[in-house]
Parts: sequence; structure tokens; C-alpha cells
Amino acid sequence: MSRQPLVVGLGGTLRSNSSTERALRQCLSAVERRGGRTLLFVGDDIDLPMYNPHDETRTDKAAALVAALRDADAVVVGSPGYHGGVSGLVKNALDYIEDLRGDSRVYLDNTPWGCISCAYGWQAAVGTLGQLRVIGHALRAWPTPLGVAINSADPIWDEGGTLIDDAVSGQLDMLAMQLVAGAARAA
Repeated sequence: MSRQPLVVGLGGTLRSNSSTERALRQCLSAVERRGGRTLLFVGDDIDLPMYNPHDETRTDKAAALVAALRDADAVVVGSPGYHGGVSGLVKNALDYIEDLRGDSRVYLDNTPWGCISCAYGWQAAVGTLGQLRVIGHALRAWPTPLGVAINSADPIWDEGGTLIDDAVSGQLDMLAMQLVAGAARAA
């Protein structure tokens, strides 16, 4: 790849600095250490009107998200596991990818797709991770070999929000490596 790959991260919750947002930031920081460029859409950035495919009017925030995804060389999505599945906030933001259906690269065809889930328990974390991978496949993306499921019931972050779990840190770093390497291969 002759230029730095652009990795777009999206997800989190409406609560600033949620576990999911922290994990996305950690992963994107590792992407930048590997020479990638990043854009992050979390919280208020993805608090969008319900996606309506029959109304082409877009808010500025929705248009910015769609434009970033259109330019993305790789995407990493993080969702909390709410009741065993992807949150409505994240799913609605992902629904805006439908706006890419008529592009020369339909949806996210051949784009590396990283997945991160955070939930208060393994069942919801792993179930949500599986749903994110299925969504990536439906969008013609290539889910990375590694997806990161984080059990937020474990002591992952210190009081200041710093990642203190070496295993999770290593997984997020490996995910970043797979995103950057996958973007280079796809180019």
C-alpha cells in the first residue's frame, strides 16, 4: 500500500469513556503505531436518526460517518453486549452502510472488518462478537481472524481508565496488526 491505510472505528455507547470506547481507542492507537491513519465515531457521533433507506436526507453526523466508511481501508466495530446482542445504537450506525450499496465498492466489499465486544459476562460478550462477525459478512467485508471479546466483569481497566489486562492488550494489538496487514493486502 503506497499510502497509510485508513482504519475507521465505530461503536461504544452514549456514555463517554465506556469500556467499548476504551477498547476501540486502544485498538486504533495500536493501528497508528503501525503506521495507519484512524477515524473514530463513538457516543454522540453515532447518535443518529433511525436509518430510513427511503429517505435520502442525512444529518451532518450521518454524512460524515458514511463518507469515512466509503474511504475506509479497514473498519473496526465495537459494541457492548446488551441482552446478549449488538446494541441498537451500534446497529443503527451500521445500517447507514446501506448508503454504499451503489458504490463501485459495494458496501465494504473486500474490506478488513475487526470486531470488539464488551459485556458484563462471557455469554453476552461472545454472542455479541458472533453477531458483529455475521454483520461484517453481510456487508461483504472480511472479518479478521481474531475478534476480541472482553468480559467487563473482570478487572480490565484501572480507576483512571487505563488498560491493565495484558491478555486484552495483546489481543487488541494483534487485532490492529491484522487490520493494517489486511488493508495492505486488499489494496
